[in-house]
Amino acid sequence: MSTGNEVMRDGVMSTGEDARIFPDVEACIDCGGCVVSCKRTWDVPRNEQRISIATMLEGQEGAPGFNASSGRAMEQGENPGETAIPMQCYHCENAPCVSVCPTDSLIKKDNGFVRVRDDLCIGCQYCLSACPFGAPQFPDQGTGAANLVGGGNTMDKCTMCEERQDVGKGPACAEECSTDAILVGTPSEIADELEHRDSGVFFNDQAMNIIFGEESGEFQ
Repeated sequence: MSTGNEVMRDGVMSTGEDARIFPDVEACIDCGGCVVSCKRTWDVPRNEQRISIATMLEGQEGAPGFNASSGRAMEQGENPGETAIPMQCYHCENAPCVSVCPTDSLIKKDNGFVRVRDDLCIGCQYCLSACPFGAPQFPDQGTGAANLVGGGNTMDKCTMCEERQDVGKGPACAEECSTDAILVGTPSEIADELEHRDSGVFFNDQAMNIIFGEESGEFQ
C-alpha cells in the first residue's frame, strides 16, 4: 500500500496489493488526458489504446433531475443521458478473460493484478469475446506463440501500472486525470469516495460482481 508520503491525485487513495481501479463517470469530461498519459508513460503504439473513453447515449439528455447524475440515474432505472466512461482493464475479481484463456496466458495474481504472460498467448481472442469492457487489445505485430498458432497476435491491455504501484505511485491515467474521474484504492475506499461525491455507479449488478466479486456489496 502507499505510504502516504507521495503527492497523488485525490482519486488515488491507496496503491499496491488489493488496490482496484474504477471510473467515476460523473466526473469524466472526455478530455482524453488519461489516454495521452498512458501512451506517453508506456510508449503505447499509435494503433493501440490501453484505456479509451466510451461515449454512451451520445446527444441524449438524461431523465429530469438526472442530467448530470449518470450513475444515480442508472441505479434508479432512469435514462442517464450522454455519459463518458473511461474504459480499461479493471483487474476484475471474477475476471472472465482469465477463465476462458485456453493456455493460462492470463492470470489473476495474488496481489489482485490481472497479467498477460506473452510467451503463452496464442492470439485466439477468446479473452476479447469474454471481456464486457473491451480491455484486450491485439496489436498488428504478433510475437511468440501467437505468431505461430493464433490469428490475433499477442494480447496487450492495461496493467494498472503495476510497476508504478510497486514504488508507491498511482497509475499514470489516474494521477494525471484533471477531474479525478479514475479512482484507485480498495473497494471500500472507492465506494466511500463515490458516496462522498454523491456519485452513483454506472455499471449494473452483473458487471459489478465481475469487477469486485463479493466486495461489490460495498457499493450498495
